[in-house]
Amino acid sequence: MMSKIQTNKQPIAKVIPITFARGWKHMYPSYDELIMDNRVPRWLVPLLERLKHVKNFLVNHTQKIVFFFCLIASLAACKKDSLDKVDSIPGLGGDTWGATPIDKWINDSLTIPFNIAVKYKWDQFELSLNKTLVPPKEDKIIPVLSSIKKVWLDTYIAEKDSMFMKKYVPKFFALAGSASWNTDGTITLGTAEGGRKVVLYVLNDFRIKGSPDYKPSDSFNIKQMFHTIEHEFGHILHQTIMYPQDFKSITVGFYTSNWNNVSDANANKDGFVTAYAESAPDEDFVEMIAMMLIEGKGGFDAIVNGIPPGTSANNVTQAQAVNKLRQKEAIVVNYFKDTWGINFYSLQTRVRAQVEKLIK
Repeated sequence: MMSKIQTNKQPIAKVIPITFARGWKHMYPSYDELIMDNRVPRWLVPLLERLKHVKNFLVNHTQKIVFFFCLIASLAACKKDSLDKVDSIPGLGGDTWGATPIDKWINDSLTIPFNIAVKYKWDQFELSLNKTLVPPKEDKIIPVLSSIKKVWLDTYIAEKDSMFMKKYVPKFFALAGSASWNTDGTITLGTAEGGRKVVLYVLNDFRIKGSPDYKPSDSFNIKQMFHTIEHEFGHILHQTIMYPQDFKSITVGFYTSNWNNVSDANANKDGFVTAYAESAPDEDFVEMIAMMLIEGKGGFDAIVNGIPPGTSANNVTQAQAVNKLRQKEAIVVNYFKDTWGINFYSLQTRVRAQVEKLIK
């Protein structure tokens, strides 16, 4: 009887907290069906409609809402930094220093007469960013630059004139203490950029005759440094006025990108003055200039006359290799005379004499 009375009564609406609304899921797939159910009081319908809109908004804009709150949180967590003071930032006021005797020597010997600037203070941005390098030692700066002036600048001026050097010398030198190692196992001793900037490496190993720790083997590093400078200056000259095209045909077909796998001795057998000369005709030309100047006439003749009898791995005979090097020598000598009005053999004598003062 009791059960019958309850069955006949009108259903009584129950207000269910919204936190439990998900319990309806098994009964109603959506809010729309819930609202249309006649058991829901009409006064509750507007509230459910509003909840439906809120639900749709949250579903459709979830990513935007999450991003917005993350942005607000990150901004709130950021500490406000002041850029009012830049005294300690290199390049923005933090790298100033007083002039030193080194700076005075550079200014008096290179900047005023030749408009050459030298950066020896460490600045990785002047060098290769992907190489591990060390700064030059300050006690090496003046000895190195003074030697460069004597071996390179002064000899060209004595043979030609100062205006020639003022016009064509690179205007900026950057110095590094160590060598720049390449992935193929070779090292870069110097680079030139557009004839305006030269980077010199391995300054910390520079020791000349008379230095307390000088050894005869140090002559190799000295000659390599000047070889690099003469090499790069040779590029400046031929990029200004090109050498005769006949030079490229002397050893055509023998140039290779695998020059680093060839010894200088084997390169000589094919008619090249060094292995690096095999990398390209332009490099061949400036390698001839550098080797002839730094080694002097006697040293160059020793290379040519030292080619052994027989044939190379590329079937070049001794006589052919000697002839190729002598042809290249003649073109270099005539290029300097006809193009620049310079007696190459006289310049060669001057350069070698200055080199010998440093190593013998």
